[in-house]
This record gives sequence, structure tokens and C-alpha cells, in this order.
Amino acid sequence: MIEVCFLGTAGSVATQEKDNTSFLIHRDRNLILIDCPGSAIQKIKKFGFDPRKTSSILMTHIHPDHVYGLPSFVHSLMLEECRIQLFGSEETMSFCQSLLDLFHLQEKDIKTRLEFISLNEGESFELPGWTRLAPFQVPHSTASLAFHLSFEKEKKQLIYSGDTSASPSLFRRAAQIDYLIHDCSAPSRYFKEYPSLHTMHTHSLELGELSQEAGVKCLIPCHFFGELDFSLEEIEHEIRKSYKGRLIIPKDFDRIIL
Repeated sequence: MIEVCFLGTAGSVATQEKDNTSFLIHRDRNLILIDCPGSAIQKIKKFGFDPRKTSSILMTHIHPDHVYGLPSFVHSLMLEECRIQLFGSEETMSFCQSLLDLFHLQEKDIKTRLEFISLNEGESFELPGWTRLAPFQVPHSTASLAFHLSFEKEKKQLIYSGDTSASPSLFRRAAQIDYLIHDCSAPSRYFKEYPSLHTMHTHSLELGELSQEAGVKCLIPCHFFGELDFSLEEIEHEIRKSYKGRLIIPKDFDRIIL
């Protein structure tokens, strides 16, 4: 059984109910962490998991709400003999190494060690016993990657967009995908008010339209802006104007079985 466990569902501004977007993929007590903001160790423990079982961390890009928890994550495990693979673009890996060096978290006395693996579009990487990971670029920042995960044992496929504007190439890739976890930062009315948002993020109306056209089987929107006043019901209403498939709108600490 594979679970997706949401540590957070907000954008860069956390709220009382939502922290920055991050989630776990869990199978047989083994963990993959997607992005690392906030107090990841505490949240992993709240799910009842052992953070030492984190085998990989996938970093979508280097904006603060996606990477600022990494030094704390390593520092919390510094006395544990852990080996963790860290994946992301070359720019992201260079940044993460520099970030850890600021806190001297790659010194010899730090027992938890990270292996930095730079990814390029068109490549794929096997996570032993887990899944095949295929990255591809999305239009948000120069470092931004989305991740296509194929779970061969379960015959399931999942794409996580990371932060992105509506990308035709992403939705071509997501045609008939089992699960799409996608940026859905706000309702369309805010994108009309702030047109520059179109270059960085996706609104709920276009997410529903594009997911329906692609035949996405299960859509999971996330990365909800905390600084704007809207409800998840408004998000759902706009998506449902077009999208007829299975829709899951997650909250922090929700579990989804794939």
C-alpha cells in the first residue's frame, strides 16, 4: 500500500490551519519526502513515522517555502547513521549544499549524510525497491522541476507539478495519469486582479479545464495561497465547472491511499 501524507498544503504564507506545501510518500514504513519546509521532523512523527526511514528527499526548487526546513531536518538527525538521497535540479542541489554549509551540517561529526543527485529533464532514476523517478521542467523558476513517479508494483503513476503556471507540456504528460498533485494557488478572480500570477502559478478554473482535457483520473490540488481570502469550497466549485474525475482537496495531515 502506498500513502500520500500531507505535511502542509499552503503556499509561501502559512495560516493557522495550513503550513507550506510538503508531503510524504509512504510504503512499508519507508518514506520519500517531497520538499522540506517547516518542522518536517515533528510532522513526520505526528503521522507516527520514523524520520530515520526517509530514504529520499525530492526538491522541486529553491524558493524559501520549499527548502528552509532542510538544515533543521539534517540537524535533528545529526546523531543518527542515516543516508539520504537528495534530488533536484543542478541549481537546487548547489543551493542546498551551500545552505547546509552555512550551518556546518556537512562536517565529519554529522552522522546523517546526504547524497546530492542532480536531475535533468529526459533522464530517469530508479529508487531501489520504490519507484522510477522522471523529472521535467516547469515554468516557475530556473530551478523548477516537476516529478513523474511510476510505482511498478502497484501499477500506479503520479505527477507532482511543484509550483508552476499552467503548462501545456505538463498536461500532455499527465494524459490519463492516475494521480496529479498540482499547484492550485487561488481562484481565478485573483488572477484577474493580479495578472502577473499567471506567469508563476495556476488558478482553480484553468486547473479543472486542463485536467479534464488531459483525462486525469484523480486530481489533487494544493499550494493554496494563505494571504488571500477564499475558501476551499470556492476552489472546488471552480474545478468542478469542468473536471468530472475524482477530486481530492487535501488538508494538512490528510492521508490518501493510492
